[in-house]
Amino acid sequence: MGEYKSLCYVVLVSLIVSCITGEDPYRFYNWNVTYGDIYPLGLKQQGILINGQFPGPQIECVTNDNLIINVFNSLDEPFLISWNGVQQRRNSWQDGVYGTNCPIPPGQNFTYVLQVKDQIGSYFYFPSLAFHKAAGGFGGFKIASRSVIPVPFPPPAGDFTILAGDWYKQNHTDLKAILDGGHDLPFPDGLLINGRGSNGYTFTVDQGKTYRFRISNVGLTTSINFRIEGHKMLLVEVEGTHSLQNTYDSLDIHLGQSYSVLVTADQLAKDYYIVVSTRFTTQVLSTTSILHYGNSGSGVSGSPPGGPTTQIDWSLEQARSIRRNLSASGPRPNPQGSYHYGLINTTHTIRLANAAPIINGKQRYSVNSVSFIQPDTPLKLADYFKISGVFSLGSIPDSPTGGGGYLQTAVMNADFRGYAEIIFENAEEFVQSWHIDGHNFFIVGMDGGQWTPASRLSYNLRDTISRCTVQVYPNSWTAVYMPLDNVGMWNVRSENWVRQYLGQQFYLRVYSPANSWRDEYPIPRNALLCGRAVGHRTRSL
Repeated sequence: MGEYKSLCYVVLVSLIVSCITGEDPYRFYNWNVTYGDIYPLGLKQQGILINGQFPGPQIECVTNDNLIINVFNSLDEPFLISWNGVQQRRNSWQDGVYGTNCPIPPGQNFTYVLQVKDQIGSYFYFPSLAFHKAAGGFGGFKIASRSVIPVPFPPPAGDFTILAGDWYKQNHTDLKAILDGGHDLPFPDGLLINGRGSNGYTFTVDQGKTYRFRISNVGLTTSINFRIEGHKMLLVEVEGTHSLQNTYDSLDIHLGQSYSVLVTADQLAKDYYIVVSTRFTTQVLSTTSILHYGNSGSGVSGSPPGGPTTQIDWSLEQARSIRRNLSASGPRPNPQGSYHYGLINTTHTIRLANAAPIINGKQRYSVNSVSFIQPDTPLKLADYFKISGVFSLGSIPDSPTGGGGYLQTAVMNADFRGYAEIIFENAEEFVQSWHIDGHNFFIVGMDGGQWTPASRLSYNLRDTISRCTVQVYPNSWTAVYMPLDNVGMWNVRSENWVRQYLGQQFYLRVYSPANSWRDEYPIPRNALLCGRAVGHRTRSL
């Protein structure tokens, strides 16, 4: 009851301050996380529901809104939610991964207080602990532009969210046990669109009107291809960046990635297949939804349209075609091309190589030979309270070692306001997908073979896309430029959730010696304390 009164007090103060100072608006959410029966592939499973929903409720907000999200954990195990692509400016305290937050214990709540500062676009949230993502608990997260900021396309007649990805019929606890036993997972059992199997979901449109589709790959292990029978897609936004408005018949969407497209209902009035299929897999899985014209006189007919399967070159060329709209405003009124990312000197180069070592007889995954193990205390708390023995800076090298894999709580140091060149190197035979919390980066190059300093001659230093998740093709490299402009402890991870769970992640500590609220918010008053942080004090109310 005391915690409830404290929350009410914080909310009341926030409302008063907002009314007095004209602060950015507040939006309030109360979520109850429970188990529940779901039937995504026709078989009953134990799913993770939010307010009884699978997928969970969508967050809809506007640039600079303050979000107060009270999450009550009704599961029988600890739980956390993270916000894929939401930058948490100066506020890694709210990132919702174990490196920054203590889990919410069963029967308790935690209130996230975050601001979508200077952001627009399409994202999603997901459960970050254990292997909960295989049970649901994810949902859409869209940030609209402020009304005074022009958007480079007319307002669509409707706005749809599509959360697609691979799925297993086994419960998440069984999948986790397989991984804990040192084994890889089998091939997925199917694909879902918004939590349902084939033809389980319908999107209704009016003939002649244009609609926005926000598509995210929320799967565990597999890249997907997205297409709509008989319709073209105009790409307009990629993880918060307005893109050059190219037209595509289909789009490859890799793990953790999000895209926005405009689709005009300009065909005959009937129903059409929306298709999602796996990419770069020997066995091709597919699933469908329905695009239903409101005046349709007939349902879908024939077979769903086929798409690309294992073609790497096709996907690479598509990826290179995705570029920034230099004349469009982003979340602020200045054009996206006014930030000349290619003219800034990089302060250091980080090379990251993924691998799949066997360590102590078990399958693990590594970055620069280090397979991450979770500490007993969140890294951010250990850093703040100066608790020794939890992690060591420099516990992961900034270039490949060529050695065998080993276990370590890996933290890499980086200086605030640096400008990093990061090269993701993939010598394996599968498509990797990398995500960095707290930041967007510019994808300056990607190609096959081994990266060398001469590869810089091929970089796009003018109009490449800026985003937070990027793929690396088999036996290939991808290079990004990233401003280190957000102080905090930030998770760098594979978006392949098997690899992430088994060690393919680390934390980037972006550090400012100023110790100023200008650079980073103080520890939240309601921060949960666990591990060696128990007994320490947050700020008083």
